Amino acid sequence: MRIITSLTIILSALTASAQLAVTVSPVKATGQKAVVPLAMKNGFAEPIESARAVCFLLDDQGKMIGQATQWVIGGGRDKSPLATGATNAFNFVVAAAKPLTTTNLTTKVSFSRVVLAGGKLADPQKDVRIQAAEK
Repeated sequence: MRIITSLTIILSALTASAQLAVTVSPVKATGQKAVVPLAMKNGFAEPIESARAVCFLLDDQGKMIGQATQWVIGGGRDKSPLATGATNAFNFVVAAAKPLTTTNLTTKVSFSRVVLAGGKLADPQKDVRIQAAEK
């Protein structure tokens, strides 16, 4: 029983580090556009060829006022993969239908696809950890 518990703890530690860690910084809004900075770190054992994410922009009442979907890693001929252990920054630009009149904006970011080296797919629900930046 003690061996099984030890193996479970070790496997949990290994799978916890095998992920894409994403930090979402506060929104910077001007006019009808908002910029949402993302900082990403590859904790997988292999490079990330591409990752696709969606960013929802919410007003102070929680109502969605804009959204954007982008390849935040790779996704094009000229974009390189994210190496193991490497970090990358991406600025999500979200356009709103109307000028942004409030500065109390929040975001919700989620990943829909993560492709590792060799075309292997990761599970975005399990393998991507998203957190807000510390203030």
